[in-house]
Amino acid sequence: MNQPDYKNWIPKWMICSGAVGTAVSVILLLIFIITLRGTARAVLSIVFALASVLMCVYLVWSVIAYNAFSYTGRRRLSKDIIESTAGFVKLESGQTALDIGCGSGALAIAVAKRNPSAKVIGCDRWGKEYAEFSMKLCADNAKAEKAENVVFQKGDATALPFADEQFDAVVSNYVYHNIPTKDRQAVLLETLRTLKKGGTFAIHDIFSRQKYGDMDSFIRKLYDMGYEKVELINTTNGRFMSAKESKLLFLRESKLLVGKK
Repeated sequence: MNQPDYKNWIPKWMICSGAVGTAVSVILLLIFIITLRGTARAVLSIVFALASVLMCVYLVWSVIAYNAFSYTGRRRLSKDIIESTAGFVKLESGQTALDIGCGSGALAIAVAKRNPSAKVIGCDRWGKEYAEFSMKLCADNAKAEKAENVVFQKGDATALPFADEQFDAVVSNYVYHNIPTKDRQAVLLETLRTLKKGGTFAIHDIFSRQKYGDMDSFIRKLYDMGYEKVELINTTNGRFMSAKESKLLFLRESKLLVGKK
């Protein structure tokens, strides 16, 4: 592979399903208008007219989102987010970093390229729901990027296969909000468990109260545990993306949890 393939955060099947759903809804609408009469025609016409509109909106949104997140498109929003997150990681020679939920390897590779004398490990469980992503894809992307200081292995964010205080930095991007759990703060603590004293972290996600609870109290808890610095930075104010983009792409409440243990 000459060029890395980081995939798209919007899978192509979403666009295909939107196109098929729109076509089927319109065809059924026309059939009912032509073949039926009376109340049945009126009711079914309204139902499938609404279905056609909704499917069309879904299709248009999917195309817009796919183009926005494409690594080869004009906007390249996902690349901006990855590179900006990686920019918070500064490693010295011989130090190690962990990327949790690495997917296609984009963030792990970006951190590795910015810190060529350090080592980066990317871990993911690569489940069936993300069939396009795999450990092989990550390794192929690292090879294409000539990033020899990054390796990949399987790992579950809720129970990481690493020792306490093993890494000098931990990073993650848009992972934890997808984990089916009521306590994402516990997942954050599991992540930070692997961080050395004096190590840094940069975790980007949708930190809404609905998904994470009271993050102000969580930050206070980290300070009580002895962390030197903890900050939750809004990334939808032009830092990573505009407020308009975050609303359109359902990324509102995107924030970066950064600090030092």
